[in-house]
Amino acid sequence: MITVRIPTPLRPMTGGKSEVEGTGASIGELIEQLNAAHPGLKDRICDEQGEIRRFINVYLNEEDIRFLTGKDTPVKDGDEVSIVPAIAGGSHD
Repeated sequence: MITVRIPTPLRPMTGGKSEVEGTGASIGELIEQLNAAHPGLKDRICDEQGEIRRFINVYLNEEDIRFLTGKDTPVKDGDEVSIVPAIAGGSHD
């Protein structure tokens, strides 16, 4: 199983759980499987084309998948995936 860390804004879709377990050979397959278990999750993570939204960061074992192979990044049992919404804003000096 792959451990997936769920950010606070998406926890209503996972019954309030901060971590869920999933399966799949890639990040894309994992997202599909998570969506089957927690309907609506994919819509919050991916855009209409099925690509991960610009303001969502996905990390595989603390590595940003954008610097790996994106949704095609392979995953295996024991991996940890974190879904992290980007924090908007900046300093207002």
